[in-house]
This record gives sequence, structure tokens and C-alpha cells, in this order.
Amino acid sequence: MPKRIGERMPSLRRLRLRGNTLSGDIPEQLCSLSNLHILDLALNNLSGAIPQCLGNLTALTSVTLLDIKNDDDKTYAWYSDDMDLVVKGQDMEFESILPIVKLIDFSGNNLWGEIPKGITNLSTLGTLNLSRNHLTGKIPQTIGGMQGLETLDLSCNRLSGPIPPSMSSITSLNHLNLSHNLLSGPIPTTNQFSTFNDLSIYEANLGLCGIPLSTNCSTPNDQNHEDDQDCWENLG
Repeated sequence: MPKRIGERMPSLRRLRLRGNTLSGDIPEQLCSLSNLHILDLALNNLSGAIPQCLGNLTALTSVTLLDIKNDDDKTYAWYSDDMDLVVKGQDMEFESILPIVKLIDFSGNNLWGEIPKGITNLSTLGTLNLSRNHLTGKIPQTIGGMQGLETLDLSCNRLSGPIPPSMSSITSLNHLNLSHNLLSGPIPTTNQFSTFNDLSIYEANLGLCGIPLSTNCSTPNDQNHEDDQDCWENLG
């Protein structure tokens, strides 16, 4: 990816380069794009660490309102573009509400390192998909600050440690996938987590315990992590 993209396109609002053969690092210059609210780099060959400075994307920390037009006493949202995005695990086409969609999708790359703590500053981000990479370390304890998050997919990485208790405070969260990692400890039970009863959300995290799993937290499990072919099937 061109490293000067942040300098030459300072007003860029949406960047969708999904499904190409892009390689190299995610350029830190993207962090200077203060209007950027959709960043879809999924299904490429990007490598390296996720830039810590992504937490500086100010369009993902403020509330965005639709531009409402009035015509003959009819009120409607006016927008002429459309875009196909993967949200809540499904391909969706956005048109009239595209200006208020806030998404980061880095899935299906070769990114490594930890999830940067700075990304949890993005308080109005609606979709975060970091699945199918090689991320390690713990889920940031401050993830509860992402109060606008509706979709979170961290599946198919090598994340370890507990599910942060603060995640249960994200009451807007309705689509979660933490499967195929090295997570351990009790699953939170408050707020949204009381509705996450699908076992596939936590699949292949042998160290997790508690409802809705059958594993009792008083009986610790040893787990070995192996690359799972299921993580790389049905990519598109």
C-alpha cells in the first residue's frame, strides 16, 4: 500500500481494498485520515503489526448524523453511493445509511503482534473484524470503551488470557466470534454475554469455562493450539 496515501488523499472517507494481493505493512499514514470511517483491507497478504495510531481516527470517535433533506414535506436521508461490506458475518449492501457505517476489517491477512490498545479509543466504531490473522497477546482490558461496537470478530488468531470483564459493558454488541484462539478463564455472564449462547462463539478455546460451555471453571483444561483449516475455509 502506498505510504503517502494519508498525505495525498486527506479527505478520504472510505477505503475498500478487499480481496487483492496487497502486501507489506499497513501504513501508519492512514492514521492521519481524520474523515475515514470505513477501512476494509480484508483478504490480502498484509503483514506486520496493526498500527497503534489507528486510535487517532477521529471519525470513529464521534457520532455521525445523516444529512436529512426536505422535499414537499417529505423527509428522507439523501445519499447516492453504495458499497458492499461484510457485517455480522454476512455480505450486506449499504446505500442510504453508508455515511454512518463505521467499520474496520483486516480479516484474512498475515498480521501479527498484539491488538493495539489505541484501537479501543474508537468509541463509535460499529464493526471490528481482525479474524484469520496471527495476532497474539491478550484482548485489551480497555475494550469496554468501544461502546458503539455491534460486531466483534477476533476468531482464528492466537489470542490468550481471559475475556476482559469490560467487554460485557458493550451493550450494543450483538455479533461476537472469539473461536479458535487460546483464551482461558470464565466467560462473562452479565449484560450481552447472557444472550451469547451459541457454542460456536467460543469454539476451540479449551481454556474457557462456564456458561454456556459444559466445562466447569473448577476443572482447568490444558490446551494445544494448532492451525485449524476451518479458519481458512469459505473465504470470499
